[in-house]
Amino acid sequence: MNDSQLKAVKEKIEDEIRVTQEKISKYSELCKPISPENSIGRISRMDAINNKSINDRMLRNSLQKLQNLKIGLKRLGNMDFGICIQCKREINKNRLILIPETLKCVKCS
Repeated sequence: MNDSQLKAVKEKIEDEIRVTQEKISKYSELCKPISPENSIGRISRMDAINNKSINDRMLRNSLQKLQNLKIGLKRLGNMDFGICIQCKREINKNRLILIPETLKCVKCS
């Protein structure tokens, strides 16, 4: 990868980190426990519990993505950045821009 491509990937990673941190804040707020004394109906309560479990999963996914993005940002200056960890071939630059936290090429994914 040349310098302009690395710069584009770095900007994408930094932007994705900001967006992911905002999502984590939002999901953290939505994952607060549902109070049992809340006077919502039984069906509404079941729906709220279901929504909470979905938001919990989204929070876990966002936390994992943030960790992967930070790893990708650290690897950006390394010689192995953009190299598939499985087959050791170069990852397509468009894939890196689209999914900057990726560690594998399309074939190995």
